[in-house]
This record gives sequence, C-alpha cells and structure tokens, in this order.
Amino acid sequence: MTRPTTQIFDAAATARLIPYAALVDALKRATIDYAQQCIASPERLVVPLNEGGILLSMPATAPDLAIHKLVNVCPGNGARGLPTIHGQVMAFDADTGETLFILDGPTVTGRRTAAMSMLGVKTFAAVTPREFLLIGTGTQALNHLEAIGELFPDARVWVKGSAPARAEAFCAAHGGKAFEVRPLAEPDAALPDSVDTVIALTTSRQPVYDEAPRAGRLVIGVGAFTPEMVEIGARTIAGSALFVDDQAGAKHEAGDFIQAGVDWAGVQGIAAILSNEAPVPAQTPVVFKSVGCAAWDLAACRVAREALSSV
Repeated sequence: MTRPTTQIFDAAATARLIPYAALVDALKRATIDYAQQCIASPERLVVPLNEGGILLSMPATAPDLAIHKLVNVCPGNGARGLPTIHGQVMAFDADTGETLFILDGPTVTGRRTAAMSMLGVKTFAAVTPREFLLIGTGTQALNHLEAIGELFPDARVWVKGSAPARAEAFCAAHGGKAFEVRPLAEPDAALPDSVDTVIALTTSRQPVYDEAPRAGRLVIGVGAFTPEMVEIGARTIAGSALFVDDQAGAKHEAGDFIQAGVDWAGVQGIAAILSNEAPVPAQTPVVFKSVGCAAWDLAACRVAREALSSV
C-alpha cells in the first residue's frame, strides 16, 4: 500500500496554519490537559553541539496526537549570517505512529510562545489592554507584536530595547501597522501609568523591569529561560501574585523566580485559573512567567491539523 508523501511546511506556510487566535484557544485546552496529565510532556533533553550550541529534543503525547520538536540553538550563527535556531516539529498519529506533517520549528516556537503570553493577558488582565510595553527587539518581540496586532488591534505598543537606537530601528522596521508602535522616548524613566501590560523578551542577566507592583498592570516574563537569566526584578515579584505556564519546568528554568528566592508553594499554574480551581486575583498585581514546554507545541499541531483537515 502506497502511503502519501508527508507534507513539510516552511516558515511562511507554518505561520498560516497556526493563527494566533486559534493558538490561544488551543493553549487554553492544552494547559488544562497537561495539568490533568492528559498530555505527557517530559523534561526536554539537551545535548551539546559545537561552539556552545545545543540540540533540544522535546516530545509530547496525548490520546489524539503525538509530536516531537527537535531544534538546534547555535549562538554563533549570527556571525555566519544564519538564524540562531533551526529545527522542525513533527506530528504523528497517536494510534499508528505514522507521521502526519512537519512544521517549521522556530515558527512554531515563536508563535505558540506569543500566544501563551496572550492567553496570560486574557486570563489575568483586569480590562482589555490599551497599552503594552515590549522589552526587547528580537524575534520574540516581533512575534508578540504580531500577536497583539491580531488580538488587540486597538492597543498602543511601546518598545524598549537594550539601547534607544534598537527600539527606534525595530519600530521603523515593523511600524506602519493598523495599530500604534512607538519606541520608548526615555527608556530609563518610570513608565507612564497608562501602560497596563509589560512583556519582557530578553535573555538578560540583570532585571530589565523592577518597578513597584501595581494593581491593574500585568507583568509577563518570557525571555529568561535559565537559572542565570533574570528579567523581572525581586521588587516586582515580591509584591505580586505569581503564576507560571508550566510549574515543573519553571522550578528549573524561571531565573526571575529562582533568583528572587520565591516560595514555590505560593506559585500557581495558569491552569488552576483556566479550570476554575482558583479565583482570578482581584486588585492584586500579577506576574506571569512563561517557560514553555512541548505540550504547547502539541497545541500548535492541533491547530495545524484542524486547518489541514478543512482544506
């Protein structure tokens, strides 16, 4: 019996298959499935490559689908004129093990990460956000800008870079959208009260946001993914209700929380809110830390499978 050729989708095609609105809905389901152990997503395997690079193996399985994300992260690629991340996400039939399709790995990672932040906004923001601050000017900042444009098109977006010129260049390159994108004129000054959502998207080892907690301002940490990295400072964390996307992974990877010495007994998963096991904090500042896991890649593959089935 001749099997059909496995479809392999490049970055542009992968992006079309997993729009942000559908990803947010799929992640809401996946976070609950994962918390209820309906998705198996073991700790990722990290294997060294040359010159400080790493190979990451991240499988996840559910009764309806299985996936394996295999990506290579090579920090030296910038000097070569190459992307830092290469890889693929393979989707499999959970009964037969047959390969269903293959998606572009960096695109899946970027879009599902931004969608998880948007799920955090929809879950924890007291009102529909009107002004965002993105701290960072890299690929994840662009993914988040795209997600905000799709889901919150009436919002204004401020951008803060490691230097003012970086923020200005980012806004010049990606402005002109239907919504407003501006560099932060005084990056070292306190933020205006009108900013209601802050999203940190850097690999900094020093806090890039450490303001006093404020009710009505949601702070999301995305970029720091090792114990040595920290974006959100201890002052912000100490006075806030703390939530994470993956409680198991956060204890090893959420450098912001690790360096602040948080009591993990007081850190809740977002699934507790989404499954109505805990109330949404009222009038309490919230910090939501996202570290990612393969269960979120499985959610993206669910979206892609649905899109492909309707073609």
